[in-house]
Amino acid sequence: MPLSERQLAAFADKHAWQIPFDTSPRHLAGPGDARHVTHGLAAAGWSAVSDPLSAEIMLRSPDLRHRLQFDPQSATSAWWRLRAEPTDTEAGWYAEFSELVPAEILAGFTDALVVPPPQQPVPWQQVTSAGWHRDSDGTARSPDSMCHIGLRPLSEFRDRPSWHVETREPGHGEFHGPRIWHAYFDEHTPAHLVSSFLIALADRSPLQRGMYDRTGHYSAVQEPSPLRPQQVAEAHAMRLKSLRAQARFARRQQTKAATTPASVGPAHPAARR
Repeated sequence: MPLSERQLAAFADKHAWQIPFDTSPRHLAGPGDARHVTHGLAAAGWSAVSDPLSAEIMLRSPDLRHRLQFDPQSATSAWWRLRAEPTDTEAGWYAEFSELVPAEILAGFTDALVVPPPQQPVPWQQVTSAGWHRDSDGTARSPDSMCHIGLRPLSEFRDRPSWHVETREPGHGEFHGPRIWHAYFDEHTPAHLVSSFLIALADRSPLQRGMYDRTGHYSAVQEPSPLRPQQVAEAHAMRLKSLRAQARFARRQQTKAATTPASVGPAHPAARR
């Protein structure tokens, strides 16, 4: 089912009564509203295939290759799971995200799945440009050292490295504190999707949270936002409108490419004998 006016109105109604607070850093902002993710995919043509009376949400892409599962009753720490089936030319892949991953950061990943960026950014460059510290062992850490990005090396079981992101409580010396949230991308996850997630993560601009919204950690800084509640809802609606238009354009281009016959060069006259 496409995204309905009633669903958009419900989002706007919730945020109309919340005074927005600029919350930073992003990795400590808390989960936010999951509809940043699910509405974005629905606007791009993904359909719900889960039981409407279940707490679990399952969305499937129009080409049936990708499947997103949101399960707040998961027996594991992964509340979000995204799978891509293999094709004749591409390997399948898997990514997962735990409960306190900010929805806006996860939406950076899913938006790039719907509409790939025109350029393929280099993940480390974007992170270090935002003031993160790049370590010599293939990792990077946020300015407060609570969020870590790691590109795990190859092993005898894998022919490519995999990406791991963790936000943890401050530790003591070499000992890490308890984990707040994690994200994992297997070795076949497309690089532009990982880059889009890391760019959204390292973005220095704050995220908007309501006064009583759950944050990831007590050290998150919250200040009254210059945005009005109505502007938060309007920004959400404009993003969905843009995603819908871009997704439709991309599908038209794919259809056109699939139905256009291969170009045939001009016929050469037969050689005279």
